Amino acid sequence: MDAPPRPTETAQTLDRGLRLLRLVADAPGGLTVTEAAAGLGVGRAVVYRLVGTLVEHGMLRRDGNGRLRLGVGLLQLARRTQPLLADAALPALRRLAEQVGATAHLTMADGGEAVAVAAVEPSWTTFHVAYRTGSRHPVDRGAAGQAILAGRAGGAGPVATSGELQPGAYGVAAPVLGVEGLEASVGVVALAPLDVTVVGPQVLAAAAAVADALS
Repeated sequence: MDAPPRPTETAQTLDRGLRLLRLVADAPGGLTVTEAAAGLGVGRAVVYRLVGTLVEHGMLRRDGNGRLRLGVGLLQLARRTQPLLADAALPALRRLAEQVGATAHLTMADGGEAVAVAAVEPSWTTFHVAYRTGSRHPVDRGAAGQAILAGRAGGAGPVATSGELQPGAYGVAAPVLGVEGLEASVGVVALAPLDVTVVGPQVLAAAAAVADALS
């Protein structure tokens, strides 16, 4: 009977598996086993063992050319994290919506798109923008997406746009910084121009509050 793996061996295998997932995620064109082995600093046999387990659980897949790509299992996990992100962000979004009198939202990157994870409408305004959770747009359009791109580049924002996603709509957003693995922004969208000198600091504070809630 084989002896159970030692804790250090198990931890090392888990670490390599997680690092492999990150390598594949960072390679838009996928990875060969040889490339993955080089990236991990291990032999091909180790990678084959890791890939076998991760493919079995749907975390990795092989494309038609045999290159390693992320599997649908990760997408399922990602979808399940969105409600958790929304719950953590809602208190800060509610405060922001009431302060500004505009619809506040948390938006996260999903490939080349930005997807609205949570939205809160102000309670005291006569008219405001209805922002549907789950809505998507190119990540380089609108304040929310551009704030995410600013965060990738090391910027803190805020970013302001006008009419990029909807004529007559104005947005201000800032990236959520300091949360490992998360590319997201917090922002507001309104039917009238927003004073960035006033709204910008409020959005930055809300983004920081969301980052604290998720840390």
